[in-house]
Amino acid sequence: MKTEKFPNRSIRPHIREDFYKINKERLLSTINTSANYGALPNGGLCRLALSEDDRKIRDIFMEWMKECRLDIRIDDAGNMYGRRPGKNPDAHPVVMGSHLDTQRIGGRYDGILGVMGALEVVRTLNDYGIETERPIEIVNFTNEEGARFIPSMLGSGIVANAITQDEVLKIVDKDHLKFVDELKKIGYKGSAENRPKEMYCYFELHIEQGPVLEANRQSIGAVTGIQGISTLDVVITGRTSHAGTTPMENRNDAMLSAAKMIQEVYKSYESFPGSLITIGQIQSLPNVTNSVAGQVVFSIDIRHPEDAIRKLVTKELKEKLSTMALIDNMDLLIKDLMEVEAEKFSAEIVSDIQLTADKLGYSSMKLISGAGHDAKFMNQMAPTGMIFIPSIGGVSHCEEEISTDDDIEKGVQVLLELVLRFANRKDRLQR
Repeated sequence: MKTEKFPNRSIRPHIREDFYKINKERLLSTINTSANYGALPNGGLCRLALSEDDRKIRDIFMEWMKECRLDIRIDDAGNMYGRRPGKNPDAHPVVMGSHLDTQRIGGRYDGILGVMGALEVVRTLNDYGIETERPIEIVNFTNEEGARFIPSMLGSGIVANAITQDEVLKIVDKDHLKFVDELKKIGYKGSAENRPKEMYCYFELHIEQGPVLEANRQSIGAVTGIQGISTLDVVITGRTSHAGTTPMENRNDAMLSAAKMIQEVYKSYESFPGSLITIGQIQSLPNVTNSVAGQVVFSIDIRHPEDAIRKLVTKELKEKLSTMALIDNMDLLIKDLMEVEAEKFSAEIVSDIQLTADKLGYSSMKLISGAGHDAKFMNQMAPTGMIFIPSIGGVSHCEEEISTDDDIEKGVQVLLELVLRFANRKDRLQR
Protein backbone atom coordinates (compact mmCIF):
# COMPACT_ATOMS: atom_id res chain seq x y z
CA MET A 1 0.00 0.00 0.00
CA LYS A 2 1.39 3.39 -1.01
CA THR A 3 1.79 6.05 1.61
CA GLU A 4 1.08 9.67 0.78
CA LYS A 5 4.08 11.91 1.36
CA PHE A 6 3.68 15.11 3.31
CA PRO A 7 5.79 18.27 3.19
CA ASN A 8 7.94 19.40 6.07
CA ARG A 9 5.97 20.93 8.89
CA SER A 10 6.10 24.64 9.50
CA ILE A 11 6.30 25.94 13.06
CA ARG A 12 2.83 26.69 14.42
CA PRO A 13 2.77 29.68 16.75
CA HIS A 14 0.56 28.09 19.42
CA ILE A 15 3.08 25.27 20.05
CA ARG A 16 6.37 25.99 21.79
CA GLU A 17 9.39 25.29 19.61
CA ASP A 18 11.04 23.02 22.18
CA PHE A 19 8.34 20.37 21.74
CA TYR A 20 8.18 17.66 19.12
CA LYS A 21 5.48 18.53 16.58
CA ILE A 22 2.93 16.16 15.16
CA ASN A 23 2.20 16.32 11.42
CA LYS A 24 -1.23 17.94 11.30
CA GLU A 25 -1.70 17.48 7.57
CA ARG A 26 -0.86 13.78 7.76
CA LEU A 27 -3.16 13.29 10.75
CA LEU A 28 -6.15 14.95 9.07
CA SER A 29 -5.52 13.03 5.85
CA THR A 30 -5.51 9.75 7.78
CA ILE A 31 -8.80 10.60 9.51
CA ASN A 32 -10.36 11.60 6.19
CA THR A 33 -9.14 8.40 4.53
CA SER A 34 -10.66 6.32 7.32
CA ALA A 35 -14.00 8.03 6.67
CA ASN A 36 -14.21 6.38 3.23
CA TYR A 37 -15.23 3.10 4.86
CA GLY A 38 -18.90 3.10 5.80
CA ALA A 39 -19.45 6.61 4.46
CA LEU A 40 -22.96 8.10 4.64
CA PRO A 41 -24.34 10.78 2.26
CA ASN A 42 -24.03 13.69 4.70
CA GLY A 43 -20.47 13.07 5.87
CA GLY A 44 -21.11 10.62 8.68
CA LEU A 45 -20.38 6.92 9.01
CA CYS A 46 -22.18 3.62 9.42
CA ARG A 47 -19.40 1.17 10.26
CA LEU A 48 -20.87 -1.44 12.53
CA ALA A 49 -18.59 -3.80 14.42
CA LEU A 50 -17.49 -6.85 12.38
CA SER A 51 -19.22 -5.59 9.23
CA GLU A 52 -17.53 -5.61 5.83
CA ASP A 53 -16.64 -1.93 6.27
CA ASP A 54 -15.16 -2.70 9.67
CA ARG A 55 -13.03 -5.39 8.04
CA LYS A 56 -11.85 -2.92 5.40
CA ILE A 57 -10.80 -0.22 7.88
CA ARG A 58 -9.09 -2.87 10.02
CA ASP A 59 -7.11 -4.01 6.97
CA ILE A 60 -6.05 -0.41 6.24
CA PHE A 61 -5.16 0.19 9.89
CA MET A 62 -3.10 -3.01 9.83
CA GLU A 63 -1.13 -1.68 6.85
CA TRP A 64 -0.54 1.65 8.57
CA MET A 65 0.80 -0.12 11.66
CA LYS A 66 3.10 -2.25 9.50
CA GLU A 67 4.47 0.90 7.86
CA CYS A 68 5.34 2.11 11.37
CA ARG A 69 7.24 -1.17 11.94
CA LEU A 70 5.03 -2.12 14.87
CA ASP A 71 4.76 -5.64 16.23
CA ILE A 72 1.12 -6.52 15.56
CA ARG A 73 -1.10 -8.97 17.40
CA ILE A 74 -4.84 -9.69 17.62
CA ASP A 75 -6.61 -11.17 20.62
CA ASP A 76 -9.67 -13.41 20.92
CA ALA A 77 -12.04 -10.42 20.93
CA GLY A 78 -10.59 -9.07 17.69
CA ASN A 79 -8.84 -6.21 19.48
CA MET A 80 -5.86 -5.05 17.40
CA TYR A 81 -2.52 -4.05 18.99
CA GLY A 82 0.61 -2.49 17.55
CA ARG A 83 3.70 -2.44 19.80
CA ARG A 84 6.66 -0.10 19.41
CA PRO A 85 9.65 -1.54 21.32
CA GLY A 86 11.42 0.42 24.04
CA LYS A 87 14.94 0.35 25.45
CA ASN A 88 13.62 -2.00 28.12
CA PRO A 89 11.50 -4.53 26.20
CA ASP A 90 10.23 -6.14 29.41
CA ALA A 91 8.93 -2.90 30.92
CA HIS A 92 5.16 -2.47 31.13
CA PRO A 93 4.03 -0.50 28.07
CA VAL A 94 2.25 2.82 27.78
CA VAL A 95 -0.94 2.03 25.85
CA MET A 96 -3.18 4.42 23.91
CA GLY A 97 -6.15 3.92 21.62
CA SER A 98 -9.92 3.73 21.23
CA HIS A 99 -12.21 2.13 18.61
CA LEU A 100 -13.01 2.25 14.88
CA ASP A 101 -16.62 0.99 14.90
CA THR A 102 -19.45 3.53 14.77
CA GLN A 103 -23.13 3.97 15.44
CA ARG A 104 -25.64 3.09 12.69
CA ILE A 105 -25.77 6.79 11.89
CA GLY A 106 -22.57 8.11 13.42
CA GLY A 107 -19.80 10.63 12.94
CA ARG A 108 -16.25 10.40 11.68
CA TYR A 109 -14.47 11.29 14.96
CA ASP A 110 -16.06 9.25 17.77
CA GLY A 111 -13.40 6.66 18.64
CA ILE A 112 -11.61 7.18 15.34
CA LEU A 113 -9.78 10.24 16.70
CA GLY A 114 -8.31 8.16 19.52
CA VAL A 115 -7.01 5.43 17.22
CA MET A 116 -5.71 7.69 14.46
CA GLY A 117 -4.32 10.12 17.01
CA ALA A 118 -2.38 7.25 18.61
CA LEU A 119 -1.10 6.25 15.18
CA GLU A 120 0.08 9.82 14.58
CA VAL A 121 1.94 9.79 17.91
CA VAL A 122 3.88 6.70 16.82
CA ARG A 123 4.54 8.18 13.38
CA THR A 124 5.88 11.35 14.99
CA LEU A 125 8.18 9.41 17.32
CA ASN A 126 9.47 7.59 14.24
CA ASP A 127 9.91 10.89 12.38
CA TYR A 128 12.23 12.15 15.11
CA GLY A 129 13.94 8.81 15.72
CA ILE A 130 12.93 8.81 19.38
CA GLU A 131 13.53 5.67 21.44
CA THR A 132 11.58 5.51 24.69
CA GLU A 133 12.44 3.60 27.83
CA ARG A 134 9.17 1.68 27.81
CA PRO A 135 7.39 0.04 24.89
CA ILE A 136 4.41 1.93 23.49
CA GLU A 137 1.27 0.22 22.21
CA ILE A 138 -1.69 1.43 20.19
CA VAL A 139 -5.00 -0.44 20.25
CA ASN A 140 -8.27 -0.63 18.32
CA PHE A 141 -10.96 -2.13 20.55
CA THR A 142 -13.82 -4.18 19.08
CA ASN A 143 -17.49 -3.17 19.33
CA GLU A 144 -17.14 -0.21 21.68
CA GLU A 145 -20.36 1.34 20.42
CA GLY A 146 -22.68 -1.57 21.07
CA ALA A 147 -24.66 -0.54 17.99
CA ARG A 148 -24.58 -4.07 16.60
CA PHE A 149 -23.68 -6.30 19.55
CA ILE A 150 -24.75 -5.69 23.15
CA PRO A 151 -23.03 -4.90 25.48
CA SER A 152 -21.04 -1.89 24.39
CA MET A 153 -17.32 -1.67 25.23
CA LEU A 154 -17.23 -5.39 24.46
CA GLY A 155 -13.60 -5.74 23.38
CA SER A 156 -12.18 -3.81 26.32
CA GLY A 157 -14.61 -5.54 28.69
CA ILE A 158 -13.30 -8.93 27.58
CA VAL A 159 -9.70 -7.80 28.12
CA ALA A 160 -10.54 -6.63 31.65
CA ASN A 161 -12.33 -9.94 32.37
CA ALA A 162 -15.54 -8.01 33.00
CA ILE A 163 -17.26 -10.15 30.35
CA THR A 164 -16.84 -13.92 30.61
CA GLN A 165 -16.25 -16.36 27.78
CA ASP A 166 -19.65 -17.96 28.42
CA GLU A 167 -21.29 -14.55 28.03
CA VAL A 168 -19.36 -13.88 24.82
CA LEU A 169 -20.60 -17.12 23.27
CA LYS A 170 -24.21 -16.01 23.79
CA ILE A 171 -23.86 -12.58 22.15
CA VAL A 172 -25.85 -12.14 18.92
CA ASP A 173 -26.97 -9.17 16.81
CA LYS A 174 -30.57 -8.34 15.85
CA ASP A 175 -30.37 -10.90 13.03
CA HIS A 176 -29.25 -13.57 15.53
CA LEU A 177 -25.75 -13.72 14.05
CA LYS A 178 -23.22 -14.72 16.69
CA PHE A 179 -20.42 -12.35 17.65
CA VAL A 180 -17.83 -15.15 17.62
CA ASP A 181 -18.93 -16.33 14.15
CA GLU A 182 -18.84 -12.83 12.67
CA LEU A 183 -15.39 -12.26 14.17
CA LYS A 184 -14.10 -15.35 12.38
CA LYS A 185 -15.90 -14.34 9.19
CA ILE A 186 -13.95 -11.08 8.83
CA GLY A 187 -10.67 -12.80 9.71
CA TYR A 188 -9.97 -11.07 13.02
CA LYS A 189 -10.34 -13.86 15.57
CA GLY A 190 -7.03 -14.00 17.40
CA SER A 191 -5.75 -15.65 20.56
CA ALA A 192 -6.49 -14.91 24.21
CA GLU A 193 -2.71 -15.07 24.75
CA ASN A 194 -2.46 -11.76 22.89
CA ARG A 195 -4.48 -9.83 25.44
CA PRO A 196 -2.44 -7.21 27.32
CA LYS A 197 -1.39 -8.61 30.66
CA GLU A 198 0.35 -5.63 32.20
CA MET A 199 0.22 -1.93 31.35
CA TYR A 200 2.05 1.01 32.87
CA CYS A 201 -0.83 3.33 31.99
CA TYR A 202 -3.53 3.87 29.37
CA PHE A 203 -4.44 7.06 27.49
CA GLU A 204 -7.51 7.69 25.36
CA LEU A 205 -8.02 10.80 23.26
CA HIS A 206 -11.67 11.43 22.42
CA ILE A 207 -14.13 14.05 21.32
CA GLU A 208 -16.20 15.28 24.27
CA GLN A 209 -19.55 14.44 22.61
CA GLY A 210 -21.13 17.17 24.69
CA PRO A 211 -21.24 20.99 24.98
CA VAL A 212 -19.17 21.69 28.10
CA LEU A 213 -15.74 22.49 26.62
CA GLU A 214 -17.17 24.66 23.85
CA ALA A 215 -19.46 26.52 26.25
CA ASN A 216 -16.50 27.25 28.53
CA ARG A 217 -14.17 28.08 25.61
CA GLN A 218 -11.64 25.45 26.67
CA SER A 219 -9.47 23.51 24.22
CA ILE A 220 -8.61 20.48 26.36
CA GLY A 221 -10.65 18.47 28.83
CA ALA A 222 -8.88 16.54 31.60
CA VAL A 223 -11.41 13.81 32.32
CA THR A 224 -11.76 12.94 36.00
CA GLY A 225 -13.84 9.81 35.47
CA ILE A 226 -16.82 8.18 33.76
CA GLN A 227 -20.42 8.12 34.92
CA GLY A 228 -21.99 4.83 35.89
CA ILE A 229 -24.60 3.39 33.53
CA SER A 230 -27.68 1.22 33.99
CA THR A 231 -29.50 -0.02 30.88
CA LEU A 232 -32.95 -1.59 31.10
CA ASP A 233 -35.51 -3.04 28.72
CA VAL A 234 -39.14 -2.56 29.78
CA VAL A 235 -41.56 -5.11 28.27
CA ILE A 236 -45.28 -4.25 28.61
CA THR A 237 -47.76 -6.90 27.50
CA GLY A 238 -51.46 -6.22 27.05
CA ARG A 239 -53.76 -7.66 24.39
CA THR A 240 -53.80 -7.11 20.63
CA SER A 241 -57.24 -6.24 19.23
CA HIS A 242 -58.90 -4.61 16.22
CA ALA A 243 -58.59 -0.81 16.11
CA GLY A 244 -62.03 -0.39 14.56
CA THR A 245 -64.12 -2.84 16.56
CA THR A 246 -62.71 -2.60 20.09
CA PRO A 247 -64.25 0.21 22.21
CA MET A 248 -61.74 2.39 24.04
CA GLU A 249 -63.01 1.23 27.44
CA ASN A 250 -62.51 -2.43 26.49
CA ARG A 251 -58.93 -2.15 25.34
CA ASN A 252 -55.85 -3.52 27.03
CA ASP A 253 -53.57 -1.14 25.11
CA ALA A 254 -49.86 -1.65 25.77
CA MET A 255 -48.98 1.54 23.86
CA LEU A 256 -51.17 3.71 26.07
CA SER A 257 -49.63 2.19 29.17
CA ALA A 258 -46.13 2.68 27.71
CA ALA A 259 -46.86 6.35 26.99
CA LYS A 260 -47.79 6.96 30.62
CA MET A 261 -44.73 5.06 31.85
CA ILE A 262 -42.38 6.96 29.56
CA GLN A 263 -43.71 10.25 30.90
CA GLU A 264 -43.12 9.02 34.46
CA VAL A 265 -39.56 7.91 33.60
CA TYR A 266 -38.64 11.40 32.40
CA LYS A 267 -40.31 13.07 35.38
CA SER A 268 -38.03 11.12 37.72
CA TYR A 269 -35.17 13.46 36.77
CA GLU A 270 -36.79 16.13 38.94
CA SER A 271 -36.15 14.03 42.05
CA PHE A 272 -32.54 13.26 41.16
CA PRO A 273 -30.69 16.34 39.83
CA GLY A 274 -27.50 15.44 37.99
CA SER A 275 -28.93 12.21 36.64
CA LEU A 276 -29.30 11.59 32.91
CA ILE A 277 -32.28 9.47 31.83
CA THR A 278 -32.91 8.52 28.20
CA ILE A 279 -35.40 6.38 26.33
CA GLY A 280 -33.73 5.71 22.99
CA GLN A 281 -35.56 2.66 21.64
CA ILE A 282 -39.22 1.72 21.39
CA GLN A 283 -40.87 -1.21 19.60
CA SER A 284 -44.49 -2.30 19.38
CA LEU A 285 -46.25 -5.49 18.31
CA PRO A 286 -47.89 -6.11 15.93
CA ASN A 287 -46.74 -2.63 14.81
CA VAL A 288 -49.55 -1.99 12.30
CA THR A 289 -51.86 1.01 12.01
CA ASN A 290 -55.17 -0.79 12.50
CA SER A 291 -54.37 -2.91 15.55
CA VAL A 292 -54.18 -2.05 19.23
CA ALA A 293 -50.63 -2.75 20.40
CA GLY A 294 -50.44 -5.98 22.36
CA GLN A 295 -46.85 -5.46 23.45
CA VAL A 296 -44.45 -2.54 23.73
CA VAL A 297 -40.76 -2.70 24.56
CA PHE A 298 -38.70 0.40 25.39
CA SER A 299 -35.20 0.98 26.70
CA ILE A 300 -34.09 3.12 29.64
CA ASP A 301 -30.55 4.47 29.95
CA ILE A 302 -29.70 5.85 33.42
CA ARG A 303 -26.42 7.64 34.19
CA HIS A 304 -24.92 9.38 37.21
CA PRO A 305 -21.38 10.05 38.51
CA GLU A 306 -22.32 8.48 41.86
CA ASP A 307 -23.21 4.79 41.76
CA ALA A 308 -25.40 4.95 44.88
CA ILE A 309 -27.65 7.59 43.34
CA ARG A 310 -27.82 5.79 39.99
CA LYS A 311 -28.87 2.57 41.71
CA LEU A 312 -31.51 4.44 43.73
CA VAL A 313 -32.95 5.98 40.54
CA THR A 314 -33.09 2.52 38.95
CA LYS A 315 -34.76 0.97 42.01
CA GLU A 316 -37.43 3.68 42.29
CA LEU A 317 -38.21 3.58 38.58
CA LYS A 318 -38.74 -0.18 38.70
CA GLU A 319 -41.13 0.22 41.63
CA LYS A 320 -43.11 3.03 39.95
CA LEU A 321 -43.46 1.17 36.66
CA SER A 322 -44.54 -2.02 38.43
CA THR A 323 -47.29 -0.11 40.24
CA MET A 324 -48.45 1.53 37.01
CA ALA A 325 -48.59 -1.84 35.24
CA LEU A 326 -50.85 -3.24 37.97
CA ILE A 327 -53.21 -0.26 37.69
CA ASP A 328 -53.39 -0.67 33.89
CA ASN A 329 -53.81 -4.46 34.11
CA MET A 330 -50.59 -5.06 32.17
CA ASP A 331 -47.99 -7.77 32.47
CA LEU A 332 -44.61 -6.15 33.05
CA LEU A 333 -41.08 -7.50 32.66
CA ILE A 334 -38.05 -5.30 33.34
CA LYS A 335 -34.77 -6.72 32.05
CA ASP A 336 -31.43 -5.54 33.42
CA LEU A 337 -29.32 -5.38 30.25
CA MET A 338 -26.19 -3.72 31.57
CA GLU A 339 -24.79 -2.15 34.71
CA VAL A 340 -21.48 -0.35 34.52
CA GLU A 341 -19.96 1.11 37.67
CA ALA A 342 -18.63 4.66 37.67
CA GLU A 343 -14.87 5.08 37.32
CA LYS A 344 -12.47 7.64 38.77
CA PHE A 345 -9.29 8.19 36.80
CA SER A 346 -5.78 8.67 38.16
CA ALA A 347 -5.57 12.05 39.89
CA GLU A 348 -1.91 12.25 38.91
CA ILE A 349 -2.69 11.78 35.22
CA VAL A 350 -5.61 14.23 35.35
CA SER A 351 -3.26 16.83 36.80
CA ASP A 352 -0.57 16.02 34.24
CA ILE A 353 -3.01 16.48 31.35
CA GLN A 354 -3.73 20.01 32.55
CA LEU A 355 -0.05 20.76 33.15
CA THR A 356 0.79 19.54 29.64
CA ALA A 357 -1.96 21.65 28.11
CA ASP A 358 -0.68 24.66 30.02
CA LYS A 359 2.91 24.11 28.84
CA LEU A 360 1.68 23.96 25.25
CA GLY A 361 -0.34 27.13 25.68
CA TYR A 362 -3.76 25.48 25.55
CA SER A 363 -6.67 26.26 27.85
CA SER A 364 -8.05 23.30 29.81
CA MET A 365 -10.55 22.26 32.45
CA LYS A 366 -11.56 19.18 34.42
CA LEU A 367 -14.83 17.42 33.57
CA ILE A 368 -16.63 14.11 33.97
CA SER A 369 -17.37 11.90 30.98
CA GLY A 370 -21.08 11.45 30.38
CA ALA A 371 -20.47 8.62 27.92
CA GLY A 372 -18.95 5.20 28.40
CA HIS A 373 -15.54 4.54 26.86
CA ASP A 374 -13.00 1.73 26.62
CA ALA A 375 -10.98 3.70 29.18
CA LYS A 376 -13.56 2.61 31.75
CA PHE A 377 -12.36 -1.00 31.60
CA MET A 378 -8.70 -0.10 31.09
CA ASN A 379 -8.89 1.86 34.33
CA GLN A 380 -9.45 -1.46 36.10
CA MET A 381 -6.10 -2.69 34.76
CA ALA A 382 -3.81 0.34 35.00
CA PRO A 383 -3.79 4.07 35.83
CA THR A 384 -5.81 5.73 33.08
CA GLY A 385 -6.30 9.17 31.61
CA MET A 386 -8.69 10.59 29.03
CA ILE A 387 -8.20 13.73 26.97
CA PHE A 388 -11.26 15.46 25.52
CA ILE A 389 -11.42 18.00 22.73
CA PRO A 390 -14.51 20.14 22.02
CA SER A 391 -17.43 18.89 19.96
CA ILE A 392 -18.93 21.76 17.98
CA GLY A 393 -22.52 22.23 19.07
CA GLY A 394 -22.06 19.40 21.56
CA VAL A 395 -23.43 16.86 19.09
CA SER A 396 -22.29 13.28 18.53
CA HIS A 397 -23.67 9.91 17.39
CA CYS A 398 -24.91 11.68 14.28
CA GLU A 399 -23.59 12.80 10.89
CA GLU A 400 -23.27 16.39 12.14
CA GLU A 401 -20.56 15.35 14.65
CA ILE A 402 -17.53 17.59 14.12
CA SER A 403 -14.48 19.07 15.84
CA THR A 404 -12.16 21.71 14.42
CA ASP A 405 -8.86 20.80 12.79
CA ASP A 406 -7.04 22.99 15.30
CA ASP A 407 -8.63 21.26 18.28
CA ILE A 408 -7.82 17.85 16.78
CA GLU A 409 -4.20 18.93 16.43
CA LYS A 410 -4.08 20.20 20.01
CA GLY A 411 -5.54 16.98 21.38
CA VAL A 412 -3.00 14.79 19.60
CA GLN A 413 -0.16 17.13 20.57
CA VAL A 414 -1.14 16.75 24.24
CA LEU A 415 -1.34 12.97 23.77
CA LEU A 416 2.15 12.91 22.25
CA GLU A 417 3.69 14.85 25.14
CA LEU A 418 1.99 12.66 27.74
CA VAL A 419 2.98 9.40 26.07
CA LEU A 420 6.56 10.57 25.61
CA ARG A 421 6.84 11.59 29.25
CA PHE A 422 5.23 8.49 30.75
CA ALA A 423 7.07 6.12 28.40
CA ASN A 424 10.35 7.41 29.85
CA ARG A 425 9.36 7.10 33.50
CA LYS A 426 10.91 4.36 35.61
CA ASP A 427 9.03 4.94 38.86
CA ARG A 428 5.84 3.23 39.96
CA LEU A 429 2.73 5.10 38.87
CA GLN A 430 -0.02 5.51 41.45
CA ARG A 431 -3.67 5.11 40.52
